[in-house]
Amino acid sequence: MLGGGQLGRFFVMATHELGYRVMVLDPDPHSPAGRIADHHLVAAYEDSEALARMADQCAAVTTEFENVPAQTLAYLSKFLPVRPGAEAVAICQNRMAEKGFLRDQGLPHAPYAEIHAEADLAGADGALFPGILKVARFGYDGKGQARVANREEALAAFRQFKGEACVLEQMLSLDYEVSVVLARDENGRVECFPTAENSHRHGILDVTRVPARTSVCMAGDAEELAARIAAGMDYVGTMAVEFFISRGRLYINEMAPRPHNSGHYTLDACVTNQFEQQVRALCGLPLGSPRAHSAAAMVNLLGDLWFQHPDHQGHHAREPDWAKLHAMPDLKLHLYGKHHARPGRKMGHFTVIGADPAQVQRTALAARRAIGIRDDE
Repeated sequence: MLGGGQLGRFFVMATHELGYRVMVLDPDPHSPAGRIADHHLVAAYEDSEALARMADQCAAVTTEFENVPAQTLAYLSKFLPVRPGAEAVAICQNRMAEKGFLRDQGLPHAPYAEIHAEADLAGADGALFPGILKVARFGYDGKGQARVANREEALAAFRQFKGEACVLEQMLSLDYEVSVVLARDENGRVECFPTAENSHRHGILDVTRVPARTSVCMAGDAEELAARIAAGMDYVGTMAVEFFISRGRLYINEMAPRPHNSGHYTLDACVTNQFEQQVRALCGLPLGSPRAHSAAAMVNLLGDLWFQHPDHQGHHAREPDWAKLHAMPDLKLHLYGKHHARPGRKMGHFTVIGADPAQVQRTALAARRAIGIRDDE
């Protein structure tokens, strides 16, 4: 496993449950996945000795986040199966490549322009404003993005991004957002998890609910488009596709070549979870059933919670009162074992499951409030 964050941690757990051993490569000695792996290589992703050891000792390699250098995946693929492949990851880790792929595949996406220099903004179609300027690489959870009402604001944002290559994307009127997490095996078989509805706060996923409050037809179209994307990249593994729904139409926002935050509900609400599917696709096992046996609402827990109230000694980082969540019988708490809390950092999540989607949502929102997350934040 390349990467040692919480997605890697859940992968390690799923791998152990299926009887495999795991080597994690991550430069952080306190990485959540590295701490529970059979072997943790504390090294950079380009470290030649670490890569040589992986190539020699591992049977297959995958990744938990898209910013692992594609060259590293390409190098390892000379010696053993790497799933997903370097080409697919390279598409997803660059917004220009991603938008170009969607365009070439004839898939629905917001109008956009590539911005390499200030002159590109001067010549951009006026219909792209108001828009969102996004850096082409290393933007996630709202980072590296700026809403721009006009050309002048776009130019100021581009300068703030220090002239990094960007895409300027037309801002769509948003009805709501959904995502599809799927798994695709080496034979091209695809299994989609139920379409999820997502709400964000400050650019970070806040709440995911399943089933999504959308039509069966719209959910089916989203799953079909996600499967077309996976096939177009010859993707093997677990991946996520995020969609905007604007004026009743689906638009693809972005893809993630890995399990996804919005798929965490699968841990508690589905026959097979997204991480087990990742293991199955990597190891050539048949994919499991993605069927949901319960409605679900997943809530992210960010590091901000640790800084709400100082303790009696005046310390400002204090563990939230998890007993309030443990008291709820239909709630499952998952903490990621991260070494330090900080504002905006994903520290855990909880999922409420049940038979009635409306009641599940009410319980999840009540649980949020119980530990101090205000609805108006």
